[in-house]
Amino acid sequence: MKFARITVTALALGAIGLSPLPSIAQAPSPFAVVPNPPPPNADLVLDARDAWQKRDRVRLAADRQMALDQQHPLAPWFDYWELNNRLSEATQAELSAFYARWPGSYVEDRLRNDWLLELGRRRDWVNFRRDHASYKMQDDREVVCYALLADPALDRSKELREQARSAWLNQRDMDEGCHQLATTLLEGGKLKDTDVWLKLRQSVEANRPRAIKQVSALLPKADAQALTELMDKPDRYLKRKGSARPRAQAELTALALQRMAVQDPATAADDVQAWAARLPTDLAAWLWAQLGRQAALRQQDVASDYFDRALRLQARAGGAMEWSDDTLSWIARAALRADGGNGRPEQLLEAIALMKPSEQRDPAWVYWKAKAQQTLAAKGPAGDAQRKEALDALRGIASPLHYYGKLAADELRLRLPLPPQPADLTAQERAQALAMPGVSRAMLLLAVGLRSEGQREWNFSMRGLGDRELLAVAQTACERELWERCISTSERTRQEIDLNTRYPMPYRADVFRTAAASGLDPTYVYGLIRQESRFMMDARSHVGASGLMQVMPATAKWTAKKLGLDVKPEMLHDRDVNLRLGTGYLKLVLDSFDGSQAMAAAAYNAGPNRPRRWREGSTLDAAVWTENIPINETRDYVRKVLSNATVYAQLMGREGGTQLRERLGRVIGPAGTTAAVSQDLPANGN
Repeated sequence: MKFARITVTALALGAIGLSPLPSIAQAPSPFAVVPNPPPPNADLVLDARDAWQKRDRVRLAADRQMALDQQHPLAPWFDYWELNNRLSEATQAELSAFYARWPGSYVEDRLRNDWLLELGRRRDWVNFRRDHASYKMQDDREVVCYALLADPALDRSKELREQARSAWLNQRDMDEGCHQLATTLLEGGKLKDTDVWLKLRQSVEANRPRAIKQVSALLPKADAQALTELMDKPDRYLKRKGSARPRAQAELTALALQRMAVQDPATAADDVQAWAARLPTDLAAWLWAQLGRQAALRQQDVASDYFDRALRLQARAGGAMEWSDDTLSWIARAALRADGGNGRPEQLLEAIALMKPSEQRDPAWVYWKAKAQQTLAAKGPAGDAQRKEALDALRGIASPLHYYGKLAADELRLRLPLPPQPADLTAQERAQALAMPGVSRAMLLLAVGLRSEGQREWNFSMRGLGDRELLAVAQTACERELWERCISTSERTRQEIDLNTRYPMPYRADVFRTAAASGLDPTYVYGLIRQESRFMMDARSHVGASGLMQVMPATAKWTAKKLGLDVKPEMLHDRDVNLRLGTGYLKLVLDSFDGSQAMAAAAYNAGPNRPRRWREGSTLDAAVWTENIPINETRDYVRKVLSNATVYAQLMGREGGTQLRERLGRVIGPAGTTAAVSQDLPANGN
């Protein structure tokens, strides 16, 4: 049948615990919506962008000249595209003239960033140092590496050398600047072989092939060749060339064993045990930690036993080797679910103690450390000080606006109100927001679909703004239904928090209608949409998901068939169709997971089969289960969807669903024999 709008009555809403539609779904919007018109001669903008991507110099030069002649509001971008396209041939004089034409703009700083990279490749340190002094963004790691290379004091300053080492170690993927910095330091004896092996272990652990290839160039030729061999066939390398001495051979052997652990930790365990006794203690500790990490990612109970061995050896080695943040986080997560869900609080505290101070301050680890302290506190007065320390830590992170803040508040049995609404913006504050050139250009770019350029121009313009200025810009975005820009800008404020712009409720009647038709709590739907698309109808993911609820074409086809709807692929960007299919699929997923909002959110993001596997084994505290989701994106997604939903419940004045634990549930474990499991549910996520 054809897709049709569904009329929802007060009776239908009441059946799922909602107020009648007029009081909430048709509540007046706090925003006076105005259109976001495209720039004049929008086709010229798109043609110039296309010419830049295709490196069509003739067309791009003509488009630039036309834009300058017309005094087009996006003329700085035409100018940027044209000069960026021939940057390898440009002169400093041309760049200086560009800076003078567009002072203080995003494109000035963007081209300066590009030019600094070009100057670094040319080794033109005189012009590099001059331009770098005016570089505002300071967010390009390769530029950081070139800046250190350009500093004449690098050879003499221990502080600069440590900065250089840190910049190189934190480089995620291959780039010329950081590699040149490392090569220079290594040749000058300012970087040690142990640093090279550390970087290599980190790159192999994170499975970054480009970084591995680049770091291997710093090794002796024979070691580099051995690395290539073991990355391809680690078991064969181990049998033919594995050795515990000298140190370089031990490093290669440990890397081969790590690769085997990635393939199958259970099979690799015997090999790790056999080699660990012969390897240097610090390498054996790292190797057991890597085996534990792979077991933890597969949620195997033995993970904490491997980590115990790693921690004992690490202590024996005096903490000589740096472990990655990711490895330490997985020690903590495995400790939470260890021993049938009872956990190993001592191991958890040991892992947190090894983390960097910045990681230890993360609300997740503050929360779990406090929980472990409560568990380990001695009974009676002897444990009072430790219990007080734990409670103080929980109070320190308690908040109504983020996941672990809510968990802490629930633990303390606090019912925290949402932040008060700031004073209304004045006409002058509103006018100043509209008068910001970068905001105006960003809105024009977004209006023609140049989302990346528009977002970058917008973000650059937000630097240094105070709360009131940010609130004014956020409201401007909401009024133009640029919901993603509205939310991200509102989230930047620190003291004054406008929940209307931070948690907007666009398309209210449609969301309530489709949620009710599917039997879903609309606050849960809003929480999911805010995380999926931030209410942008034209949102499209890198895997092809579309619309408000980011529905994949195959999922849409399957869901439409289940619901008896006649939906064509091109209809996925229709708001009503997208909502109907998205909520219909979400309801089917929710039912298949016994109503668990946490598992349903995980399934919506990662596909249903994964959370089916993740729920097997021991019955766990639901927060522990969520923390142990092995995909970083999905773990973050579940947290944010549930946290969003509780805020929306409070904003709507709901009596239920305002506490995170209500949505999270108490425990998650294997499916019961009567569970409604739909094995044919397709994946809508990655």
